[in-house]
Amino acid sequence: MNSGLHVVFGTGAIGMATFDALRRRGRTVRLVNRSGQATVPEGVEVVAGDAADPVFAARAARGAAVVYQTMNPPYHQWSARFPQLQSAVLAAAGATGARLVSMENVYMYGRPAGLPLTEDRRNNAHTKKGRLRAGMAEELLKAHRAGRVEVAIGRASDYFGPRGGAQSNLGDRVFPAALAGKTSTVLGDRHQPHTYTYIPDIGEGLAVLGEHPDAPGEIWHLPNDPHTRTTGELVQTIYRQAGQPRTRIRGVPPLVLHALAITSPVVRELLEMQYQFEEPFIVNSSKITTRLGITATPLDQAIAETLSSYTTTSQTHRERARS
Repeated sequence: MNSGLHVVFGTGAIGMATFDALRRRGRTVRLVNRSGQATVPEGVEVVAGDAADPVFAARAARGAAVVYQTMNPPYHQWSARFPQLQSAVLAAAGATGARLVSMENVYMYGRPAGLPLTEDRRNNAHTKKGRLRAGMAEELLKAHRAGRVEVAIGRASDYFGPRGGAQSNLGDRVFPAALAGKTSTVLGDRHQPHTYTYIPDIGEGLAVLGEHPDAPGEIWHLPNDPHTRTTGELVQTIYRQAGQPRTRIRGVPPLVLHALAITSPVVRELLEMQYQFEEPFIVNSSKITTRLGITATPLDQAIAETLSSYTTTSQTHRERARS
């Protein structure tokens, strides 16, 4: 158990979910982001700076027992920024003697080819971003094997939850529309099974990887509900729980995506990842459940909690607009 200082690089949805999980354990947490601002209780340290700067990263991680890498640059900046960010945080963890827990996705595996994705699957990326993530993962594992840094890797597919997620197929595209009775938009074939991970489960999983003695040196798929549903089924559940009499959903035709990509660098980067929604895309997380005892929140409960969060956020925005 690592009861010392826990330093979380990144205060997006994943970083804050990790913060929540650590605070539930009574851990002392330092957050690191570019602004030095975050919605946290009084007394929580939030440090501002550029994590790609090795000098700053080392200073921000000083005294840590565990360092968490949860940063995720915009898609179109991955090649330019992501490897540098990881390298600086990796060096910082090594300099202070901390365990490094790194949040990853599953792009490095490539096409599922009809099989669930498991941690022992070989990297077979056919996309630019998949090859980038494969190289970054190998950098971490190489550092661990060399004894420079104790590393544990957590991986998740698309995610959703109370703090949303701009790069997820669910989240802001679906929940506000369902609450308003409007039409939601999803990418790909909504009739295909697709794994979506609940953001608080990601945070819980990363916190466990930071403390469990068996976590280092391995890749762990963060906990998913074992009963994978299609995107369409999940959207139907969201609308039903939102009290809507019918589901309003539309897909984005490939021609529209290509047209949008002409002017949007983010949409351009989305195009190569559409294979994930063209066939069953199932991420198996039985390893972390069997060996570390972490189970996923049931999907119906996760959806209910997410709807409640979006409802609260919407009410807050309306009250601010009236004041």
